[in-house]
Amino acid sequence: MKMVKWLDNLLRRLEEFILSFSIITITVMVAGNAISRNFAGRSWAFAEEISQLALFMATFMGISYVARKGRHISMSAIFDNVPFKLRKTLALLIPLTTGLIMLVFAYYSYGYVQSVIDANRVTSALRLPYYLMIMWAPIGFVLGAMQFFRNFWVNVKNKDVYLAAERKDYDNEEDIEQSGSI
Repeated sequence: MKMVKWLDNLLRRLEEFILSFSIITITVMVAGNAISRNFAGRSWAFAEEISQLALFMATFMGISYVARKGRHISMSAIFDNVPFKLRKTLALLIPLTTGLIMLVFAYYSYGYVQSVIDANRVTSALRLPYYLMIMWAPIGFVLGAMQFFRNFWVNVKNKDVYLAAERKDYDNEEDIEQSGSI
């Protein structure tokens, strides 16, 4: 169990690093290119490709990170207003279904990455293999599926409802006050 926690912590740190690095890279590329264009009269030919790569990284690695934290987009109007038993059922059904869908997406995105590798596509400015841009999709979908399955398992093991392995759902104000969140 210690090894699993250690690997999970390592993955969390890797996700945080990749997300931070990607956002900083996008900021530097976009701002630097704008400054260069306005003051030197020349754009950076590579800025768009580097920004696009960083955007792919942030988007697809972000799937796993937000699933881990329970910060993904959700339509919670119904979930928040149903009785506890139905909420618990939904807390089991939603991450299980989402994890399965993520694996389907991973399968198809891997097929696409493989077809790009076979076609030997490269980027126009830097001449980098194009698969370096899109390989983040299957990686992100698999890691996201793992987190959603983890969220499912946390709800199987615990009596309470969890939105994520690291985020309990507070169904009434007493729970929130006990946690010290207010």
